Amino acid sequence: MSGHAAPKSIQTRAREALSLAIVFLVLWVCTQYTPRLHDDASLLVGLGFLLLAGTLTSELMEVFRVPHLTGYLVAGMVAGPHVLHLIDHESVKRLEPVNTLTLALIALAGGCELRIDALRKGLRSLAVAMVVQGVLGMAIVGGVFMLAAPRMIPFAKGMPPAAVFGVALLWGVLAISRSPSATLGVLAQTRAQGPLTTFTLGFVMSSDVVVVILLAGVIGVARTLMEPGAVMSLQAFGALGHEIVGSVSVGTSLGLVLVAYIKFVGRQLLVVLLALGFGATEVLRYLHFDPVLAFLVAGFVVQNLSKQGERFMHAIEGASGVVYVVFFASAGAHLDLPLLRELWPVALLLAGTRALVTFGAAKLSSRIANDPPRIRTWGWAPLISQAGLTLGLSSVIAREFPAFGGSFRALTIATVALNEMVGPILFKLALDRTAETRGQAPALEEVEEAA
Repeated sequence: MSGHAAPKSIQTRAREALSLAIVFLVLWVCTQYTPRLHDDASLLVGLGFLLLAGTLTSELMEVFRVPHLTGYLVAGMVAGPHVLHLIDHESVKRLEPVNTLTLALIALAGGCELRIDALRKGLRSLAVAMVVQGVLGMAIVGGVFMLAAPRMIPFAKGMPPAAVFGVALLWGVLAISRSPSATLGVLAQTRAQGPLTTFTLGFVMSSDVVVVILLAGVIGVARTLMEPGAVMSLQAFGALGHEIVGSVSVGTSLGLVLVAYIKFVGRQLLVVLLALGFGATEVLRYLHFDPVLAFLVAGFVVQNLSKQGERFMHAIEGASGVVYVVFFASAGAHLDLPLLRELWPVALLLAGTRALVTFGAAKLSSRIANDPPRIRTWGWAPLISQAGLTLGLSSVIAREFPAFGGSFRALTIATVALNEMVGPILFKLALDRTAETRGQAPALEEVEEAA
């Protein structure tokens, strides 16, 4: 699937629109005029509908040059429990195993996309961007949160200043988190290659680890600000170190096992990927390791320490097409639109501030690192998206601070919803403008003029 396939005729678009209308109509009739289906049957109906509706919606939205995953999200939102009620909350929740498989495939693909030679060339750029984005993102977005708290954030009203500062620090960490799933979803569609793609993969994947480490430290600081008598504990850092080192070790071993299997057996790779996505993920969670980090390392090992990287990547692409559609369509159905309607003023303020800071920090870091022209011009666009990682971090915060954690997570969901809708579109636009979706680089002089 190319980001620049030949344009479809009006007749083809009309057939796609008619097919989409029929799919929605059939499911609506089923929900209105048939008895409530058995749970398993209802799950299968919802799964099939999201697959069909998501695919057709994404094809129709190609007219607007937006990424396919935006179409998947829109289909899920329209069919979900907050708009047409064609798919209920229970069915969406029961699709979570598909999300588990998708995240495993995304992490494996992300690791395969990270090539040592490309990372070595862009190491200075990545390091500078990580520092500048982290410092400015936490300071400015956290500062805006603190200023908005007394009037616009209900759960922060009445908190003492020290406690508000602690909550603002937590929000600042969330502000610098990115979305590996949205990044790889766009790249899976466009098959993009080039400096911007390489920079984006390196930055987004490495920021996962950095943000997790930062959050552990900030939770300790925030607790001392909110709870009189609380002291910093190194226990959390010890547990975090165990998780990171263990995840990297298991991922390395898993990558070597995959290399041996592909080289000496090489059959039924789809079954192997399914076993990894479901079985290995549960084992890693039971051992308190991070599955995303472990699979990321495994993919990296297969790509860089063997000659099996291309073959493995081809197998992942063959397995991921269907699950990507269901993953993002169910994510759209899961978006809490009433909550977004209630919190949209402060969510828009925080999301807008984060976008502006990301844009400014990217320009500054590119100037410091003397990045190539296309990264100086478009390096900010891939960093707007947020999705599962940010929501996962907000769940950790909600568990650690039950007094306000539920409301904090609700605001996170509303803000992530905005970033989840806008971010992939901006990333796709950047890839189109730099011609990386065509697999060819524009002349540097042309990009210099665009900059």
